[in-house]
Amino acid sequence: MKIFVLAILYGLIWISFSGHFDFLLLSFGVISVLIVLYTIRRMRVIDETAIKFQINLFSFVTYCFWLIKEILKSNIAVTKTILSPQIKIKQNMFDVPLSPKSEAAQVIFANSITLTPGTITVETEENSLLVHSLNFTGTTEDEIADMGKRVSRCEREGP
Repeated sequence: MKIFVLAILYGLIWISFSGHFDFLLLSFGVISVLIVLYTIRRMRVIDETAIKFQINLFSFVTYCFWLIKEILKSNIAVTKTILSPQIKIKQNMFDVPLSPKSEAAQVIFANSITLTPGTITVETEENSLLVHSLNFTGTTEDEIADMGKRVSRCEREGP
């Protein structure tokens, strides 16, 4: 039943994004939906239990807006670095402690670091993330730790 509902949902998404009803495009849509459904079925995503991540909606929305602002600021900084006549970068790899508790929040944290231009999560370890920074300053570690605290605030306690 879940696979049938997903097929309809994915089909509707395909049609709404394409906006065309040509036979060729519709057949590409059907083939794409079938490939996606086959892949997630093979990965056992549908049959497994869902990831438990209780989210505080207000904190999460606030975090998303904060993250967009940080991405824009970082874009400007990286662009200035690339376009300057003499590229002066100070690369560094460092460990950042994992403050989020749930796996889903930890993934959001790691992906947020990677989304921010100039930083990338290289490796996840049990209690920390290995991060590479293009322009490392004395405050880089604190800024990323602050990001982790903000993600932690999005987690809601309880069932």
